[in-house]
Amino acid sequence: MKKSYKYFLRSIILISFFSLSFKNIYAQNSSFSDNVKFGGGIGLGFSNDFFSGTIEPAALYQFNSQFALGVGLNFTYNSQKDFYKSTIIGGTLTGLYTPISNIQLSGEFQQLHVNRTYDNDRIFYDDEKYWFPALLLGVGYQTNNVTIGVRYDVLYDDDKSIYGSPWSPFIRVYF
Repeated sequence: MKKSYKYFLRSIILISFFSLSFKNIYAQNSSFSDNVKFGGGIGLGFSNDFFSGTIEPAALYQFNSQFALGVGLNFTYNSQKDFYKSTIIGGTLTGLYTPISNIQLSGEFQQLHVNRTYDNDRIFYDDEKYWFPALLLGVGYQTNNVTIGVRYDVLYDDDKSIYGSPWSPFIRVYF
């Protein structure tokens, strides 16, 4: 079995496990819907000949004032003039921990399917379709429903990662 399919299967197992956990919590807690938050993030990046746009809808279950767990989707489009275009679709499993007021620690596991095509005839790359994981550990400042911070991808790979650097800023909003 290819390595990318193993990541995909592990992701499905994790998401199934947490879905069943949410079902058990719902059975024990009649105010389940009161603890669910919806939101996510939007990202834009551009330079001279580059554009990137991302939308990440998500839902979280707030266990208490310190812990939350959620799932989300990731849709990204990248384009670099005369070089390549890519579309990325995937899922995210997010854990949030607020150890002290206004400081939020996060862990996000993303399983992403990348579909990259090259536009430049002078460069001999094959079009690529592959699954790739990202494990983002972050810290942010939280006020009300908004968290602003920075995260680091511990699985970053120069050739395969969709991110330009293992470090990335983020803004997260949940209602």
